[in-house]
Amino acid sequence: MAKIISEDIDHVLFTEEQIEARCKELAQQIEKDYEERHIQPLVVGLLKGSIPFMAELIKYFKHPIEIDFISVSSYQGTESSGDVRINKDLDLSSRDKNVLIVEDIVDTGRTLKEVKQLFYNKGAHDVKVVALLDKPDRRLVDIQADFIGFTIPDEFVVGYGLDYNQCYRNLPYIGVLKNEIYNS
Repeated sequence: MAKIISEDIDHVLFTEEQIEARCKELAQQIEKDYEERHIQPLVVGLLKGSIPFMAELIKYFKHPIEIDFISVSSYQGTESSGDVRINKDLDLSSRDKNVLIVEDIVDTGRTLKEVKQLFYNKGAHDVKVVALLDKPDRRLVDIQADFIGFTIPDEFVVGYGLDYNQCYRNLPYIGVLKNEIYNS
């Protein structure tokens, strides 16, 4: 019989309902920011982890947006390698656009810093970041998200798009993985 992934979770940090409520609040904050500046953002999800968060977030936008995706990688197992690679670039141009990067988690900050600079190098007018999770205790570079869902301690989390070796992304909540799962 197949493994039940929820059995690998030590405890739940944020339920599906908590995430949904926070996405509504974030959408209101983001729209207010862009509305005050009379701007339509290009909302860019960082694949693969941002998909559930981005899908939930954009449901609550009332104004027009464009969406696209970029795929970058820098993780091997539980650690960021520091080597940020672009696996899939945007389909749309970001030149003269106001980009809103949707990120699942800001951890070391290496990936986000590189991606943000990439958009400026491509001619983006402005680049802001919304992150579902912020883990400031692990930050190695000076970068902050403009909009943050939840700040978390230095624990290895999975679910709601976040993975361990490409598993657990489909959990409908954010949980802490049992130590024995990634220390074996």
